[in-house]
Amino acid sequence: MSDAIQSAGIPPGIEKILRRFATLTPDLTRQALVQYSNKLPPLPERFRGLDPAQYRVTECQTPVAIFPEVVDGKMHFHADVPQGAPTIRALLAMLFDALNGQPPETTLAIPQDFVPKVMGKIGLATREVGLTAMVERLKRAARQAREEAGE
Repeated sequence: MSDAIQSAGIPPGIEKILRRFATLTPDLTRQALVQYSNKLPPLPERFRGLDPAQYRVTECQTPVAIFPEVVDGKMHFHADVPQGAPTIRALLAMLFDALNGQPPETTLAIPQDFVPKVMGKIGLATREVGLTAMVERLKRAARQAREEAGE
């Protein structure tokens, strides 16, 4: 799997997530998601005064706001997600861990089937639209960052 992932240009942090979830049973997948959900840091104070509606992922049933920023050409993502949304918190925590501090190209290299590969074993088909929309929101921010940098 590693050679295929590397040849497809998938970043190491994303490869690590995909590799881990490929080997997990549905029960272990749920346990891993709970662990990840506890790792999502709170929204930094500097974002709390911003209008969350501008950053909301409207396709998601849960009120989720993703706040991107670029520091020295590197992407950093933050989110405001209710504590009672462990699946969303888990997905964002693992993605932010792999993407924060990386160039926009790392975010843009997330494979289109990332969400089903990570979440597919646990029957979240009804949530896939919202979860995939969050990944697309991250990619949109990365494309904008790249454009603003003149690349």
